[in-house]
Amino acid sequence: MNGPDSDRTESGFKVRTPVADARQRLGEAIRNRREREGKRDGDHGSRLDTEQIDLERADGRVLAAPVTAARNVPHYRRAAMDGYAVRAEDTFGASERSPEVLHVADEIGAAATVGPNTAARVHTGSALPDGADAVVMIEHVTELEVAGELEVEDAVAGGENVAPVGEDIEAEQHLYDAGHRLRPSDLGLIRSAGYDRVAVASQPTVGVIPTGEELVSGDPGPGEVIETNGLTVSRLAERWGARATYRGVVTDDPESLRVAIQRDLTKDVVVTTGGSSVGQRDLLPEVIDDLGEVLVHGVGLKPGHPVCLGIVEETPVLALPGYPVACIVNAVQFLRPTLRWLEGTEPAPHPTTQAVLERKIPSEPGTKTFARVQLKDRDAAERGDDDTQFAATPTRASGSGVLSSVALADGWVVVDDDLEGVPAGETVAVQDWELNP
Repeated sequence: MNGPDSDRTESGFKVRTPVADARQRLGEAIRNRREREGKRDGDHGSRLDTEQIDLERADGRVLAAPVTAARNVPHYRRAAMDGYAVRAEDTFGASERSPEVLHVADEIGAAATVGPNTAARVHTGSALPDGADAVVMIEHVTELEVAGELEVEDAVAGGENVAPVGEDIEAEQHLYDAGHRLRPSDLGLIRSAGYDRVAVASQPTVGVIPTGEELVSGDPGPGEVIETNGLTVSRLAERWGARATYRGVVTDDPESLRVAIQRDLTKDVVVTTGGSSVGQRDLLPEVIDDLGEVLVHGVGLKPGHPVCLGIVEETPVLALPGYPVACIVNAVQFLRPTLRWLEGTEPAPHPTTQAVLERKIPSEPGTKTFARVQLKDRDAAERGDDDTQFAATPTRASGSGVLSSVALADGWVVVDDDLEGVPAGETVAVQDWELNP
């Protein structure tokens, strides 16, 4: 490795880049790549790869183009209530004491024609018969024993209880911008607006490469560790909208690591786990530097500062730490936004729960700390004047290698790098980092 980090295996991390700065460097490199590729393709940096897919498969995907309604919704005048379609003028003056008597048409709904002093039975959502301009609710009529007649006991105005054409959506109405992440409700709206397929950004592809000669997939012997990081990261990538390829374990050998990274440069992102720190067997930073460029090595976050972020042949390569919790924290902080930037979007904030901290969270200035916590309900006696519903207890197993400290937690509290911990009794925001894709 060139530059001031060339002696890192002896000196350790002299400087740790703040998380925000590390993300900025990585994001700029990705956006610059997209702009260069976009200009080569003549679209001036717009999203490069798109595909047309059926709406049934579009949940969670990102629109590659704006969507404009192809038709009115509803495309016909429809009854908004169960009742009788009428001409409003035939009900003027009607009341319970002085009802108007109307003739009931033989046909129902759109099959009927409503003329003077005529009513036609309609159901909610059915098309309004020709000649009608209002609906009297079923509660406000009395069907007479005399066949074919009813009393209207409430006057209605023109258009009352009628959904006009285009009440929901008007033809040519703008619905969504490019870059919008589709939700199930969006799919229903788009289909009602006249489409069965949409143009979406192609899913980013990720090659996940676990590294370390101590890793095994079966029962571990002395000195062996079951591989979990690659499994976790590949599934997180899938949850975040990517298509992940989970590779076999690669041993701590420079040539093997080089070949593994080069093999996956056809992917949009390459992620390795393990071998990213400053020990004699932490070879990935040198391999990445030899193949391309190291943007950041060593970040001010805990757990997980020995992360290495680089670019090889314009492909982001994220070398995540081998300790499981550190690996997860860095995946959330760097892989998740990388996938969003590749789509041309930004990562959405994680949902949070407000809770009262039951024990102090220690941290050091200059380090963004991710403290895993468990939530519990606070009873009324505990709340007193504070109506916060939950209490947050930091997990006692807090080491970056203790996977249960994150897997059995309800989320984490982020302590900013300008703070020296958070005292007990403070109200904190607990991020549910697994909930929001």
